[in-house]
Amino acid sequence: MATKQQFPTWDFDFTKFMADYKWPTVSFDAVMASQKKTMEAFAEANKLAVEGMQAVAKRQLEVVRQTVEEVSGMGGDVFKPGAPKDQVAKQADMAKSQFDKMLANMREMSEMLAKSNTEAANVVSKRISDSFEEFKALAAA
Repeated sequence: MATKQQFPTWDFDFTKFMADYKWPTVSFDAVMASQKKTMEAFAEANKLAVEGMQAVAKRQLEVVRQTVEEVSGMGGDVFKPGAPKDQVAKQADMAKSQFDKMLANMREMSEMLAKSNTEAANVVSKRISDSFEEFKALAAA
């Protein structure tokens, strides 16, 4: 007749083992408050990014309007009678002037976007840093 084998690990009482273990308690309200702050920070960052994009779009419209006004005003100067050499020089000066303005406008809009993105990133970065501090405080409690 076969005898029943005994395995000592099967006699282990897991509930007694876990009763001695101190489980950390985490406040559900504290976790929810932290998550709420995180969502508010992301909403603020999104708001800053949208405001930045709106400012750039508004500035682009202003630049287009100014360019149209300037180009329409230049038309008369380009077609005035005069020596071909003078006309070419005027056209080259106008083209250079418009090119310089275009570069300045591009630089300005790039700086506007960079500023807006930096502000939004700073809001998120600060919140993430604060979130880690909150997590440490919750874990220590």
